[in-house]
Amino acid sequence: MIILSLIFWLAGLALLGGGLWLVTLDGSWYYALSGIVLIAVGAMTRSRRPKAQLLYALFLVATAAWSLWESGYDWWALAPRLGIFLLLAIPLLWPAKGGSRFGTAVLLPVWAIAGVGLLGSMAVDPHRIDGELNREVVNETPDLGDSPEESWHDYGRSNMGQRFSPLDQITPENVADLELAWQYQTGDVKRPEDVTETTYEVTPLKIDNSLFLCTPHNWLIALDADTGEEQWVYDAKVPDESSRQHQTCRGVSYLPPAEGDADSLDVQIASAPAEDRAPIQCDAQLFMPTSDARLLAVDPNTGARCANFADNGELDLMHNMPYKQAGFYYSTSPPVVADGKVVVAGAVNDNYAVNSPSGVIRAYDAKTGELVWNWDPAHPDDTAPIAEDETYSTSSPNSWSIASADEELGMVYFPMGNRTPDQLGMYRSEAEETYASSVVALSLETGQVEWVQQFVHHDLWDMDTPAQPSLLDLDTDEGRQPALVIPTKQGDVYVLNRETGEPIFPISERPAPQGTIEGDHAAETQPISDLTFRPPTLREADMWGATPFDQLMCRIQFKSLRYEGQYTPPSEQGTIVFPGNFGVFNWGSLAVDPKRQVMFGMPLYLAFTSTLVPKDGADLGETNQGEQGLNENAGADYAVEMKPFLSPFGVPCQQPPWGYVAGTDLRTGEVAWQHKNGTVEDMTALPLKIRLGVPGIGGPVITDSGVVFLAASVDDYLRGYDLETGEQLWETRLPAGGQATPMTYLNSQGEQMVVQVAGGHGSIGTTIGDYVMAYKLPQQ
Repeated sequence: MIILSLIFWLAGLALLGGGLWLVTLDGSWYYALSGIVLIAVGAMTRSRRPKAQLLYALFLVATAAWSLWESGYDWWALAPRLGIFLLLAIPLLWPAKGGSRFGTAVLLPVWAIAGVGLLGSMAVDPHRIDGELNREVVNETPDLGDSPEESWHDYGRSNMGQRFSPLDQITPENVADLELAWQYQTGDVKRPEDVTETTYEVTPLKIDNSLFLCTPHNWLIALDADTGEEQWVYDAKVPDESSRQHQTCRGVSYLPPAEGDADSLDVQIASAPAEDRAPIQCDAQLFMPTSDARLLAVDPNTGARCANFADNGELDLMHNMPYKQAGFYYSTSPPVVADGKVVVAGAVNDNYAVNSPSGVIRAYDAKTGELVWNWDPAHPDDTAPIAEDETYSTSSPNSWSIASADEELGMVYFPMGNRTPDQLGMYRSEAEETYASSVVALSLETGQVEWVQQFVHHDLWDMDTPAQPSLLDLDTDEGRQPALVIPTKQGDVYVLNRETGEPIFPISERPAPQGTIEGDHAAETQPISDLTFRPPTLREADMWGATPFDQLMCRIQFKSLRYEGQYTPPSEQGTIVFPGNFGVFNWGSLAVDPKRQVMFGMPLYLAFTSTLVPKDGADLGETNQGEQGLNENAGADYAVEMKPFLSPFGVPCQQPPWGYVAGTDLRTGEVAWQHKNGTVEDMTALPLKIRLGVPGIGGPVITDSGVVFLAASVDDYLRGYDLETGEQLWETRLPAGGQATPMTYLNSQGEQMVVQVAGGHGSIGTTIGDYVMAYKLPQQ
């Protein structure tokens, strides 16, 4: 009894102390009152056991009522509130020896009803939306781009960025029969000196019967598409650089041979490193951007550099940059090859320095490497090639993700980021404000702006537009329109006419929170699309934890930080940013089916915190260790600290689910279904395969048969889904995190293959590896 009393006292004191702190922050009184009750129960357990049982029974009734009032009938909300208190009740269920059984007679049924009610909530999913996407084929002959049916010639299969394959051998009926056909390990593994965000996010290209992919340290690899046998490897020999925020490569780009040249590849198996081969004249070319700011042109047959492009196949992307800090500028995404040009954008380190390289977008002749035009958002009208002795503007908004192109309209579409620093807006010019956090359509011929649509005004939250636009022809009340579909970090999906930039789905403006540091301002309104996956505004009741104790600490954090809803400006106090830095959508984008005119997405909900740290001679300690953490903003008065909003145990402070899959009809904007995605199997010490709805980063692929493939989540699985209903049809365990977008193609035997790169993601802590995994149906 002494031990039981002590347990109640300690639990009560913890809740009382934290609860009083929460009350001073104008938070819930529940925890302080609970602490008083538990201390009283602890005092009663030895000498007045029936009274302890009665008091505890009342406490369980009150806690259950309060929990249901705050969160509804939801297991993941109720279990942390009730679970530990139901366990603490067990020693009280037996009457004291020779004592009254009255207390037990009251406590036992209360405990049983609360326990059964809690267990019953496991069968209820209040977050699930059930429904079906239309099966009807709306457009029998959609434009799928110029990638052959059996191949995958661009990052999103074609420059249209649809991530849709016309293949249909793998169906909802047989997808469960998929088996491993082959696997390959690149040998490029994470190094001790690498930055935290070393990630393997590549989607391979399939051209003729070879796969081409890059690795985080910029090895370009050719594999036999039938067997996975290595054909050649080109190592770009990228030097290590600790000042990079990212060490990744999402893919390479392909320039087909000109008409009259050989129309198919003859890929050779190299007996020596491809980079040692002498440069040659190339008919076809592969382009790989490197993390030390080069663009390489390589012969797909041999891996030799292309002598006809730039300096023997190597173009220095730091040319004409105003600042050239090593590791501050590089391209992590493949360039666009269209209209005889290779169009290159790049990432600029967030929040490292006010004076950083430019975010200029440049088009080069794809055969020669000659600069054709350059579009710098700070000087948007001056697109003629810059002179040798001139420099681009400092730190102008950049485009770090994947772009799309429509050669028939003569436009290339770039998702735009922000000028660094992200949280300090006083350094931006009017032109930079116009093009930041937007999608911009540029003329392929001249680089001039055709139109721009902004998604965040005066962005102070790192709400870069992160995703490749998907292009399709969409049936609307006004007829069939050339559409562009693009998701954003804040959860909106914008559907625009890609010729004019006019909204197809309405866009409205909503008032936004005000109040910034001196010298800055916040936009009075922010745009929102009629098609949106934005989450509701967080409440104290949404704070979560495995137990009431860490839930209480999250509530204290929530009430201590500044938060007035989405777009609360960053502050010295610390601001909650929700959706957070990962966004509801990120570079994995969406997949669209241009025949059925529907889309498949993976909405993610994780809050971050943003704190402005005054420098004023202060010793900041270690800075610039990646996108998360404390970054210096050299030249500014404030550093900034960005991190996920986590409990003391490293668990998200807001209540799950954190990740979903969702299907939407693009003609109506209706979300037909939305389901929790992913399990906690690789998030906890115990391998519990509980479908909680977990975070992820990566993208989906749709096939014509209505099967969708997606890995992405923080458990190491590749999954197949039914596009119509969202139901999971198949999964396979991966040897490492699958934070890359899969692809599919036909091998030389006419068999449909599905390929997933599994290499993990440093920022979200998934298993690191170097695997390329290929699956197919068993031979009949």
